[in-house]
Amino acid sequence: MKRPENEKKRYQTFEDLEVYQVAREFRRAMYRVAKQLPDEEKFGLCSQTRRAAVSLTNNIAEGHGRFHFLEQIKFMLQARGSLEELLDDLNVCIDENYSPVEQIDKLKSDGWRVHRLINGYIRFLRSRTAEKSSRIQESPSDYGLSDEELNDLFFNRFNPSSLQRFNQ
Repeated sequence: MKRPENEKKRYQTFEDLEVYQVAREFRRAMYRVAKQLPDEEKFGLCSQTRRAAVSLTNNIAEGHGRFHFLEQIKFMLQARGSLEELLDDLNVCIDENYSPVEQIDKLKSDGWRVHRLINGYIRFLRSRTAEKSSRIQESPSDYGLSDEELNDLFFNRFNPSSLQRFNQ
């Protein structure tokens, strides 16, 4: 079943989030910085920068996959921590003259933009926790299946006695 063009998408993947898209671009930029570091930093700053850059986008993605807003917030806070670690890595690049200051200043500006987007997303998630439920509700129609079809897929595959404890 196709949605009308003017109807909003009810479900987004993490890749649809602006915060993820901007963080992904920043991660790519940080990988370029890591590649330019001197050989003596290969197992130090280079490795640390790459891990923090991946952690930034991984935490946004993982948080989006959680069904409770409070869990999503936890992962966004983790992503923000990784971002701040990257901003400090850029300070190391300035302090050690590994990159031109102008290049680092541009990257730091991009990093602070990601920071603002993360904070905005956290504010949005916190506003959702104040609503009736802190759990994201998925509708069976999101998957194009009726309640009966979902029951056939899931509940009919289990021994009824094993499901009994979940229904109590």
